[in-house]
Amino acid sequence: MATIDVYDVKKNKVGEMDLNDVVFNGDVKEYLIHEALKIQLANRRAGTVAVKNRSAVSGGGKKPFRQKGTGQARQGCIRAPHYPGGGVAFGPQPKTYSLSMNKKARKAALRSALSLMFKENKLTVLDALNIEKVSTKGFVGVLNDFALQKTLVVIDGVNRNLELSARNIKDVKVLKSDGLNIFDIMKYQSIIFTQDAVRKVEGALQS
Repeated sequence: MATIDVYDVKKNKVGEMDLNDVVFNGDVKEYLIHEALKIQLANRRAGTVAVKNRSAVSGGGKKPFRQKGTGQARQGCIRAPHYPGGGVAFGPQPKTYSLSMNKKARKAALRSALSLMFKENKLTVLDALNIEKVSTKGFVGVLNDFALQKTLVVIDGVNRNLELSARNIKDVKVLKSDGLNIFDIMKYQSIIFTQDAVRKVEGALQS
């Protein structure tokens, strides 16, 4: 079973903890990570772009002038695409880009991403992240002690002081364990877990 050092916020080692090999030390299936990431990004797309075709623009359906005898090309409607204010031919219409992935594959992708981060020594586990007061400077000091910059912080529940302290720090995001997702794991260079968050993630992903 894999183990990882546990620190306090001052970077003092306070012990070790065992990690579930299925979740944090399994096979890295890159194709699943790619598939899950592609699906998550696709599902973010709104797909609400739209233009008016000739049936939707204002204007009469009356023939603008008689068919013959004017010397001009025959015309049937002023709403045709080549008229000013006419409809757009073959323009974009609303559509959905949403894709789906079954729960088993999604969990396997998350396990692969976490295993990749663990094997690349990009995981840090803290015994707790209890902050007595809101202080951006104080939390920046914690990150500097661990020499971390672009960091995802995963906690086990609501931590209002931490969330407020971190919200103005560039490239730092605080996330509850039940909101862990493939995009954020792959976006950040390192991840900080609290011990309780590790156990919750293991409980959610081990089966």
